[in-house]
Amino acid sequence: MSSLLEILEKTDAFFQKKGSASPRLDAELLIGHVLDLSRLDVYMNFERPMMEDELNALRPLVKKRGDRVPIAYLLGEKEFWSLPFACAPGVLIPRPDTETLVEAALPFCEGETFLADIGAGTGCVGLSIAKECESVKLFATDLAPEALALVKRNAEVLELKERVACLRGDLLTPIPEGRRVDVVVSNPPYIPSAEIDGLEPEVSTHEPRLALDGGEDGLDCYRSLIPAAFERAQRALLVEVGVGQAASVAELMSNAGFSDVQTHTDLAGVERVVSGKIAP
Repeated sequence: MSSLLEILEKTDAFFQKKGSASPRLDAELLIGHVLDLSRLDVYMNFERPMMEDELNALRPLVKKRGDRVPIAYLLGEKEFWSLPFACAPGVLIPRPDTETLVEAALPFCEGETFLADIGAGTGCVGLSIAKECESVKLFATDLAPEALALVKRNAEVLELKERVACLRGDLLTPIPEGRRVDVVVSNPPYIPSAEIDGLEPEVSTHEPRLALDGGEDGLDCYRSLIPAAFERAQRALLVEVGVGQAASVAELMSNAGFSDVQTHTDLAGVERVVSGKIAP
């Protein structure tokens, strides 16, 4: 019978061969998931034998990770803004860089605020803002029913469902015309079409292309979203952008009529978010 440490080391070695960027961490997380142990508890139980039923539960997960299925899909969850968000295939996985969008949006959400999260995915951006600001009411829109199902699930776990409306459709169109919208936030698809197949398999093969593909230059969604947001928003629009796209998106915002257009950097110093205000 193999010990936890032996299984951990074998799994780590297997993931290294398969090209995982974080083989040891992946092994720890999957073993912890199967055994219902934290990473610390995994280390505290190295001599613990792993039973056959536990190995049978682990093997298919290891195989899928070896096929480069994202670890968040296998665990069914990803932490974002220090909150747990359910994840599932067909919906973009939250990234730490996107926390910059939450941070930049918070100053615009003081007092009663009707917030629209466009292309909400798991709802990580809008729900994190709503969790921070008790007076925020959220419209979460997305084209994918799988995404809206996750938003509803995450809103319930975070005890926010009474302040969240999930609406299926493109951009702001599903929000009834008579409803007030103060702030619009979005992490739209912004990867140039030709670059997607060259990304890591976790992204190119397993994450939804609809949430990635920004057209020939990566800016297609901004060209539609920015003027639509200018027509509806009362306060501001904030969007995540790809590396090297901030200047182009800022120009689109300025040309649409937004004032005080600014860029916001992530922890790596990359211009990750562009914001624009609606002049009173």
